[in-house]
Amino acid sequence: MAQRRADNIRETLEHLIITGEFSDGDRLDETRLSEHFSVSRTPLREALQMLAASGLLELRPRRGAYVRHPGIIELVQMFEVMAELEGMCGRLAARRLTDEDLIALKGSATACEKALQTGDADAYYRENEQFHSLLYAASGNGFLAEEARRLQRRLQPFRRMQLHVRGRMQQSMAEHQRILAALEKGDAAVVESELKGHIAVQGERFNDLMAHYDRSNKRRTQ
Repeated sequence: MAQRRADNIRETLEHLIITGEFSDGDRLDETRLSEHFSVSRTPLREALQMLAASGLLELRPRRGAYVRHPGIIELVQMFEVMAELEGMCGRLAARRLTDEDLIALKGSATACEKALQTGDADAYYRENEQFHSLLYAASGNGFLAEEARRLQRRLQPFRRMQLHVRGRMQQSMAEHQRILAALEKGDAAVVESELKGHIAVQGERFNDLMAHYDRSNKRRTQ
């Protein structure tokens, strides 16, 4: 329960930061936030730690939490590296995955499908995150898997938000099915190509979403 409260707070603050409700450099007041969310400092601080891990906050000793907006160049670079890491994981997984790995991946894809049917983008993201984590593990390279998970955590807010672009969940699900089909055939080249495209599209959809919010913010201030 406490962990879920922290997750809910993180997701709300994440949305407010990414959509520009908090400006770069803003200091977050823990007392006001605790009152706003009607929670103690413990789940709030857990949420702030998670946001700091994703790069959206800077925690300064004895000074508090400050909003940090990654620049567009930094985001593009991170998505480029993520695409390469995922592609490498997929290529190795196509050669090394076990029957148990494939069963787990199919089960995760089914969970994504159920979230898609309900239209719950956040639930879809959580299942999607599990799908990718299983794929990293199936690569059989622990160092690579940990590096992929580390960057996945850093990009988490942006990968989650891009699912709110109209039609993106359906597109993502179709990409998962193609990845699974290629994995089942053991076609390493196709798996690698599909995963690279899957991540590249995520970056594009996030840019689409930010353009939408930018127009909305401009209309509100006119």
